[in-house]
Amino acid sequence: MSYKAYQTAASRHEDPRSAEYRLFGQVTRALLQARDVGPEAIATRADALDWNRRMWTAFAADCASDANQLPESLRAAIISLSIYISRQSSAAMRDNGELDGLIEINRTIMQGLAPAGASAEAAQPAA
Repeated sequence: MSYKAYQTAASRHEDPRSAEYRLFGQVTRALLQARDVGPEAIATRADALDWNRRMWTAFAADCASDANQLPESLRAAIISLSIYISRQSSAAMRDNGELDGLIEINRTIMQGLAPAGASAEAAQPAA
């Protein structure tokens, strides 16, 4: 079975919470890599920041939908966080700012999404 076929099969059986957790892990790893290579690697930095911003924008759009069943206060908080992420991402790209704040936000969300019984270390994506 090819890797692509395995991914397709796995995603069909993955619950939304696990999918979100996995996505946060992938995006956060990209931010960690961008941080580690430094601001001189503009393409790596721009790609990671753009991916993070697109992920948060998608979550905000989902939360703005009337069909979303999360509590209204949580939906509003996610939308607010998305706006903050967008602003911080622009600043980080424009001023070669630190990525640690964005990484920490993603890690905190991952802790909330972590599968039951998972330790706090499980929410820390590998560098």
